[in-house]
Amino acid sequence: MPFPITEHVVKTKRHTTAYLACGAPDAPMISFLHGWPELSISWRHQLPVLAELGFRCVAPDMRGYGRSSVYGQHADYAVENSVRDMIELLDSFGREKAVWVGHDWGSPVVWDIASHHPDRCHGVANLCVPYLPGGFAPKSFLPLVDRTLYPESKFPAGQWEYQLFYQENFPAASAAFEANTRNTVKALFRKGNPAGRGQPSRTSTMRQDGGWFGGAGMAPDVPLDTDVLTEADLAAYTAALERNGFFGPDSWYMNHDRNVAYAAKAVNGGRLGMPVLFLHAAHDVTCDTMGSRLAEPMREHCVNLTEVVVQSGHWMAQECPVAVNAALAKWLATKLGNVWA
Repeated sequence: MPFPITEHVVKTKRHTTAYLACGAPDAPMISFLHGWPELSISWRHQLPVLAELGFRCVAPDMRGYGRSSVYGQHADYAVENSVRDMIELLDSFGREKAVWVGHDWGSPVVWDIASHHPDRCHGVANLCVPYLPGGFAPKSFLPLVDRTLYPESKFPAGQWEYQLFYQENFPAASAAFEANTRNTVKALFRKGNPAGRGQPSRTSTMRQDGGWFGGAGMAPDVPLDTDVLTEADLAAYTAALERNGFFGPDSWYMNHDRNVAYAAKAVNGGRLGMPVLFLHAAHDVTCDTMGSRLAEPMREHCVNLTEVVVQSGHWMAQECPVAVNAALAKWLATKLGNVWA
């Protein structure tokens, strides 16, 4: 019988984490960390497959999301706090180590677990967002912008203009998402478009436009992209984001200085010695690792790195689950065979 996906909650003195789990309770553990503005269900295609291959798969709602604790200050959403949440979650299972897999903002959390707590990692895998040893912040990624595509005179921050918009106009950014959350989810969760390669990302004009969605102040009503979400998925994302709001998710973008300071405390000079897997999204033109130098620091700081290109946009695990699952399984078998049950 296939393993069911079950819902759980762990409470510590400082934080509550809701999580999904799948697989034999005593099997080697894989922890999947979602990004902005997702939920544990963004790993719904990975959990049962990896569970059937012999792993205990866990996918938490990160702080500010789903049924995990929600906080009221930007600083509460610094990466360091999420790292601590995840280490406490691992401790609650009585485990010394896990394989950690991250996507989007979950990736900086996984990278910082690897660089600050390598003793808690069998290996780490990340989707779309590569390792930046100095922290996932403008200080690290602006020097790596493709200035042929994004001349500095027109796009000072390149495709990362949207990150600066959060810092300059946070209330407006969150209000645009909350104006119609269902439409926001439909507008954001869309498959990759190969035609976008070589064209400026829509995020690069955010400050020029005066905000998200062309400065309209709310998301357009577009058809659901069923290559990424079902109606049930849309309902789950919408309900959770309507309940919690976007303050927590958007606060990921308000902690650059804190995250840089935390990155500087990494052990081993930020070099990662464990097996590392990175999945490039071929059609992700914002977190562009194919046409820019964004992945170079990762290559310089990971001594056992495997790279795979997936023909997807940003929502890789949901758009191309078969390719993602295959890449994870191959890497686990070839690089972490000693961990496999």
